[in-house]
Amino acid sequence: MTGSPLVTVLVAFGRALRAEGIAVGSGDISTFCAAMAPLDPTDLVDLYWGGRTTLVSRREDIPVYDEVFRAYFLGERNPVEEVLTLTAQAGADATAVLQVPAVDPPARDKEQEEDEARLGLMAADAETLRHRSFAACTPDELWELRRIMARMRLTPPRRRTRRTRPARRGRRPDMRRTVRASLRMYGEPVQLRWRLRKRKLRPLVLLLDVSGSMADYSRALLQFAHSARRAAHGVTGQKVEVFCFGTRLTRITVPLRRRSPDDALADAAELVVDWEGGTRIGGALDEFVRTWGRRGVCRGGVVVICSDGLDRGDPDLLATAMERLGRLCHRVVWMHPHAGEGFRPQTVGMLVAEPHIDVLLSGHDLDSLAELAGLLPELG
Repeated sequence: MTGSPLVTVLVAFGRALRAEGIAVGSGDISTFCAAMAPLDPTDLVDLYWGGRTTLVSRREDIPVYDEVFRAYFLGERNPVEEVLTLTAQAGADATAVLQVPAVDPPARDKEQEEDEARLGLMAADAETLRHRSFAACTPDELWELRRIMARMRLTPPRRRTRRTRPARRGRRPDMRRTVRASLRMYGEPVQLRWRLRKRKLRPLVLLLDVSGSMADYSRALLQFAHSARRAAHGVTGQKVEVFCFGTRLTRITVPLRRRSPDDALADAAELVVDWEGGTRIGGALDEFVRTWGRRGVCRGGVVVICSDGLDRGDPDLLATAMERLGRLCHRVVWMHPHAGEGFRPQTVGMLVAEPHIDVLLSGHDLDSLAELAGLLPELG
């Protein structure tokens, strides 16, 4: 297989996996090519399991591998035809379409056909789910959305600190390093050294409405919060706090630390006693500002409130809490499940909170959550 077009395709597939975050080395790709030598490269089942066995070393990378395999080898056409067309994406700077001569497929038994049928189900187009409202999704579609959300990454914006670090270019000269370099040259003039101000991640706080009016969206938002909390695990300086509120405020950051989404959401549900009940946004936000806000949880950070604004409490209390929250944090982002083009607040809660909201987004589908993930780094 050395030097054949198929090897080029397999190598490019390994690079595509590496680009999505899977640890794939040159030795793994060589093993993959060697494993495919005695197998049938036109058989999707052989191709799938050959790559999964040799290129995937961690269980949590399997969903990512499935997604890349589906987009790389399947696309929009059936690859098992008279002529097999494989599209290899070697990177952002090169794209090649390689034609591999067709071979007569071996006789398939019933078990192979069932495996290939399951593989076809894996290749279902997820683009439709990105724009489908959570309230209109079936349980199977919600499970598929949970799998996609597990791969999403939230990166909070960064802020410049007063501390500085050495840098090749900058506005502030580093006199200590410059003098030391000059002394090493016996006092001869040397090139100036510079310093730049350090950048630090801002805290991210998610406040999720789990009242009865948000029942169709709260579970999907909890899954999104779990993905955000898991993405922050192990990242230096990144802090993600998650709270739920209905008639009272509940901190669920600790339960969401569990690796399994089902176990994490089950533990969080045990703590939330007002699930799908009434809504007192003003009281919950006031409690958050007076307790957690004063402890510095949201100081200088980004607070994301996911709610439809149907508040049954005192509007003055909500207005006061939103004003105090705006002074404590850097930005307030409100995700309304019915927000969109031409949206105008109609509920009392939204009318009271709107003057204190920096960004208003929709939170009814996966595409809106991806919009939030892309917008956060720009809120610095």
